[in-house]
Amino acid sequence: MSEMTIIFNDAGYGDERPYNALRYVKALVEKGAKVNVFLMADSVTCTLKGQETPKGYYNLERMFKYLINKDMEIHACGSCMETRGVSEEDFIDGVKKSTMDQLADWSLESDKVIVF
Repeated sequence: MSEMTIIFNDAGYGDERPYNALRYVKALVEKGAKVNVFLMADSVTCTLKGQETPKGYYNLERMFKYLINKDMEIHACGSCMETRGVSEEDFIDGVKKSTMDQLADWSLESDKVIVF
């Protein structure tokens, strides 16, 4: 099965791009693909703890927790985190502060890299 790296860029609830990216990642994982997720720019806020959304509305925290429970790697750009005042302690368990070197390694190891 192939390995993919998916790069997120947008804030969690600014538009539906992160939501649709997560739906895509979930489908890939359920088909047996190895998927790495790298959060950049405003998307580093997608995995913050304690998200409360209206009833019937998607919740990114729950969606990411599901993927983490499937042993998926989720990393967030450290520089992007610092710029936005986000620390690793603000994240749900399983999300790691990371670097461009890690993203470069994943990109070189992956069969495909997709950017949302």
